[in-house]
Amino acid sequence: MKALILLILSGITLTVNAQKLKILSGDVVSLRGQTSLILKMDYSEMKFYNENIDEKTYLDRRQKEISSNKGEEESKLWLEDWEYYEKTSFPKKFIDSWSKNSTLAVEEDGSAPYTLVVKTVWIYPGWFAAVMKQPAKVSTLLKIVETANPSQVVLEIESTKAPGDISFVGVPNNNDRMAEGYAKTAKSVAKMIGRKL
Repeated sequence: MKALILLILSGITLTVNAQKLKILSGDVVSLRGQTSLILKMDYSEMKFYNENIDEKTYLDRRQKEISSNKGEEESKLWLEDWEYYEKTSFPKKFIDSWSKNSTLAVEEDGSAPYTLVVKTVWIYPGWFAAVMKQPAKVSTLLKIVETANPSQVVLEIESTKAPGDISFVGVPNNNDRMAEGYAKTAKSVAKMIGRKL
């Protein structure tokens, strides 16, 4: 019995919060008195894994893996799921988590004077295998810019390796793990800005 417990415990990778936040430029002064920010997600240059492959290569690789294991139809369904997560679930997770941790609202539409641009830099999707797991990690560059003049950056924050995991057991779906990485990013950055405000 002891051997079984030790085997299970040795197989479980505990999530260590390795996320790092760093203010690269600017400050929160301009945000004082503001009630909301417009959210813009930017996936245009994101890379995956330690190989730093681009999104197209990542998608092609995943589709081939799924096709060979589960068939072409499952591969197509996975791609549709990915597109839904990128367009809908990732921003929603970010907004929901931010809202729980800040009085400064973020919304995808609106007329706020400032826009929060969340540029995804790098993602490690993680993995899940019964008693073993590896959480996703999401690295982003967050810029708060003037909505009317996006070249005017008032605050720039680097978030590195935000963990995407919500339970001791693990999250089986890759996309869900990545979504949790965005939620963790939002929580940490919202709290950081709140403390400085």
